[in-house]
Amino acid sequence: MLWSITKIVGFIALVAAATFGAAHLIEMEGGVRIVLGGQEFNLTPIKAVIALVFLVVAIWLALKLVSLLVATLKFINGDETALSRYFDRKSQEKGYRALSEGLMALASGEGSLAMSKAKKADKYLRKPELTNLITAQAAEMSGDGAKAEKVYKKLLKDERTRFVGVRGLMKQKLEAGDTDTALKLAERGFALKPGHEEIQDTLLRLQAEHENWKGARDTLNAKLKYGTLPRDVHKRRDAVLALSEARDVLDEGKSIEAREAAIEANRLSPDLIPAAVLAARSYIEQGSKRYAARVVKKAWKVHPHPDLAAAYAEIEPDETPAQRLKRFGKLLSMHPGHRESRLLEAELHLAAEDFPAARRALGDLIETDPDARVLTIMAAVERGEGSSDAVVKGWLARALSAPRGPQWVCDTCQHIHTDWVPLCENCHSFDTLSWKTPPASTMTTSTGIEMLPLIVGALENRPEESEEADDEAEPVVDAEVVEENGQPAEGQEAKK
Repeated sequence: MLWSITKIVGFIALVAAATFGAAHLIEMEGGVRIVLGGQEFNLTPIKAVIALVFLVVAIWLALKLVSLLVATLKFINGDETALSRYFDRKSQEKGYRALSEGLMALASGEGSLAMSKAKKADKYLRKPELTNLITAQAAEMSGDGAKAEKVYKKLLKDERTRFVGVRGLMKQKLEAGDTDTALKLAERGFALKPGHEEIQDTLLRLQAEHENWKGARDTLNAKLKYGTLPRDVHKRRDAVLALSEARDVLDEGKSIEAREAAIEANRLSPDLIPAAVLAARSYIEQGSKRYAARVVKKAWKVHPHPDLAAAYAEIEPDETPAQRLKRFGKLLSMHPGHRESRLLEAELHLAAEDFPAARRALGDLIETDPDARVLTIMAAVERGEGSSDAVVKGWLARALSAPRGPQWVCDTCQHIHTDWVPLCENCHSFDTLSWKTPPASTMTTSTGIEMLPLIVGALENRPEESEEADDEAEPVVDAEVVEENGQPAEGQEAKK
């Protein structure tokens, strides 16, 4: 309200001042005399003021015309002017429109359209750092690897886009299976951006594939430094790399270095089963049986495993079965109900020829979890207790078609490995092997393995009348005691 009143008062004051000035000029006597080219012009005061105003306006228009002329000449000469900026804005609008359309086409999976839009955007914008990236990705989408590689190499020339070019070329080489070149590109990308998680993971995997364990450990430390890997996971994977390094040293025959590396791997991750086994055997070679037993017990407490039991047995190789059973009691007491503990106890009783105790150790595993190992132990128990061959063969036949039980299985692709390795042999994932039962799968075969338990069971339950009737039949020779010439082996009798 106050501002409005102020503006009104100011406007009235200006009008009053202008009116007063005009009246004063009209009443003023005299005037302005101008002599130009022999001609004399006499102007009254009011006319003189009006002429002055027109003169100022004329000078201003003349200056504007001169500026327009200068700008036109600069535009023709190629310099930046208001006119050139106008046309540049039009070009930028067209370029950014083409760029956005190219991005939309790329997101929609239309590679050819994205490349054409990127080309148009480059024509108007002249910013290859933007358009080349779209062109490369669109070329990859369209299957034109050669063009994509060419564009990525262009990106290498600009410091701002060098990392993008290195990453793109690295992914191309990985898809082509050229891991040697991909490793070099990954190292270059790591040097440009050491904190980039994808480059870190790729470099770590490639270094592990090429068995560059020292370089892989440096990369792993970088992942910890830049916060892309939790500390506990870093500790575990560092132990895996140290274990792999120890195995390499062992293959080279450097026993002392191998022992030290194995012990270091076990120190970094005591629950890593292969590291514990290798460290225990290293201590056994040194004669440090107490340290070897401590390593095995520590790992067994975390996760019982048959390799740990084997290493524990190697500590005292000359002991009797009874002594071994007594010594293993400390190991078995850590996990009395664990499946591996029960199977190990059954095997120890078998070695001591205490077959009823072995049967008791198995318990209900025959019904709840009958894998090949359980059924094989049961066949040995039946043999030890004096059961017939048909009964023993029945258990063995069941073991042939039964699941193999826990194995080293990749958590990523479920590939089964006979031995532990740092990299999955199928998908090349790092540190993904776990000791577990693989997923159940239906086993199909043309050899009739699934029918063996039924066949053996039928033989076992055959009536005595059938057996008497078979007495008159031709002798049947056991396949295991037949020589290559088709005759029974020496010292063996044909079964009728």
